[in-house]
Amino acid sequence: MKFNKAVSSSRRKNRKAHFSAPSSRRRKIMSATLSDELRKKFNVRSMPIRKDDEVQVFRGIHNNRDGKVVAVYRKKYVIHIDHVNRERNNGASVMLGISPSNVIITKLHLDPDRKRLLGRKNRANKQGEKFTAKEVEESAATELD
Repeated sequence: MKFNKAVSSSRRKNRKAHFSAPSSRRRKIMSATLSDELRKKFNVRSMPIRKDDEVQVFRGIHNNRDGKVVAVYRKKYVIHIDHVNRERNNGASVMLGISPSNVIITKLHLDPDRKRLLGRKNRANKQGEKFTAKEVEESAATELD
């Protein structure tokens, strides 16, 4: 059932939006789940993937392969991982594109922006409520004045 009239449920329009999305939106689409240890440590389920993260492939023919993310290819919605490559007929080695949905992040590359993002996404801070009781009382008091 459709709840929001402003959002289309048309397959054609959704595919167009997906494949013509700007880089900023592709970053969010290219998120990967965190490993169990990281999930417990940061109380966050998934993160947008970035270069220098360490990942483990857990789907497809390259599963159980670990490596560092060498490149995030937003245009093709794939990531390139160290040691996940194949030989071409002429002997050249080429990186294989892996979908971020098929990997688990095992080690995060933390910089100040990433730390702030983890702080915002932390589920322990959100306790299932949009507003605390104190905030509701304060807003009700200001509306009555």
